[in-house]
Amino acid sequence: MSTVAPSTSPSRRGSPQRTRIAGSLYRGREGMWSWVAHRITGVLTFFFLFAHVLDTALVRVSPESYDRVIDTYKNPFVNLMEIGLVGAVLFHALNGLRIVAIDFWARGTRYQRQMLWAIVLVWVAVMVPGAFFMFKHSFEQLFGSVS
Repeated sequence: MSTVAPSTSPSRRGSPQRTRIAGSLYRGREGMWSWVAHRITGVLTFFFLFAHVLDTALVRVSPESYDRVIDTYKNPFVNLMEIGLVGAVLFHALNGLRIVAIDFWARGTRYQRQMLWAIVLVWVAVMVPGAFFMFKHSFEQLFGSVS
């Protein structure tokens, strides 16, 4: 599949111009990718909540089994997954607010791209320090305390 398509308007020399199609195979831009990310983060959050309800339900069945399951979560790999979960929930929430603004604000569709970049900036501003403090404990467990 070609990434260029002839234009309907001729160039200065009379031959059709070739323009680059922006985006991906689906010709989507920020709006499409935010839609995809919103769906993925929603599904990831759903599966976390499902697993969370199951492992929390163990406390009523067998407190010892619950303790063993919780102990398996205390490792750096799960800590990275927790950071990913926080990132997914945060993006999903911020993008949800953007979608509400698009739906209920008369000029929402006009400014949807700018609102997306604003939530990306807020997401980065919250996630960078958040991830640092979340992973700090695992780093200290693996490599010892810095102090």
